[in-house]
Amino acid sequence: MKPAHTGLAVLVAALWGVNFVVIDIGLAHFPPLLFCALRFLLAAVPAVFLVGRPCVPWRWIVGVGLALGVGKFGLLFIGMNAGMPAGLSSLVLQVQAVFTALIAFAFLGERPGPVRVLGMGVALAGIGVAAVDEGGSGPLGAFALVLVAAAFWGVSNVLTRKASPAAPFNFMVWSSAVPVVPLLVLSLLFEGPSTDARALASLDLPGAGAIVYVALVTTLFGFSAWSRLLNHYDASTVAPYSLLVPVFGMSSAALFLGEPVSGLRWCAAALLVAGVGLTSFGGALKGRGTAPADTAPAPGLTPTR
Repeated sequence: MKPAHTGLAVLVAALWGVNFVVIDIGLAHFPPLLFCALRFLLAAVPAVFLVGRPCVPWRWIVGVGLALGVGKFGLLFIGMNAGMPAGLSSLVLQVQAVFTALIAFAFLGERPGPVRVLGMGVALAGIGVAAVDEGGSGPLGAFALVLVAAAFWGVSNVLTRKASPAAPFNFMVWSSAVPVVPLLVLSLLFEGPSTDARALASLDLPGAGAIVYVALVTTLFGFSAWSRLLNHYDASTVAPYSLLVPVFGMSSAALFLGEPVSGLRWCAAALLVAGVGLTSFGGALKGRGTAPADTAPAPGLTPTR
């Protein structure tokens, strides 16, 4: 890639990594489901008036919107609110590449080759190490919630592949508008009207800044920049930069939140990044002569954060 485009890819990965720190800050001001709803409200609702009509049938927009907005982000925010560290969350979410490959195999008949199977095994070993590390220092229930969030990300990846949107930004905006109402309803039911009202009434600069960052910086700017790169280069050239996200996530959490990074966590990071890389690009590593289902770029590193 051109140096400017390389810099842009690294910048987007850094913004997505720091996003986990900003989420942690936002959760100090809002209950998780309300915070998640506000994120999508600001990111999507004004933008739907600018992108035109949906570019794919509504069933794909609703499916991806619910899986990604309510399933992935809702559970991620709840898990982090329950005690899952920001840096570890950025790492564990990357196992979505394994879930994507497994779901694609079950529902699309995409058979993973031996390299991808090896990658899934390595990534799952990393999850095991991360679970042991978290079990010694934090709540395993919160860890499990983020793991399920990664599974929902895999579901949304497969649905996105089935939708095959011709205009990715249009698809992202409309899909992001879907979870606003369900998240608000769930927040009123489980977090309570009084809790939501107090959070909104006490809105301050850090809280507003967190909403703006997760909505406009990581969602609209991040996705737009990533889509621009994918329009210039092959996915196999661009996607590896997303492996930098947990690196920035863990380092920024250590720097700004004081989260310790143990030896076990570094070991988990190495295993997960290596496993996700093999799972996502196993087809390319095998070279020519691979079955089409295996050579197609895995959708496990899609820019939806």
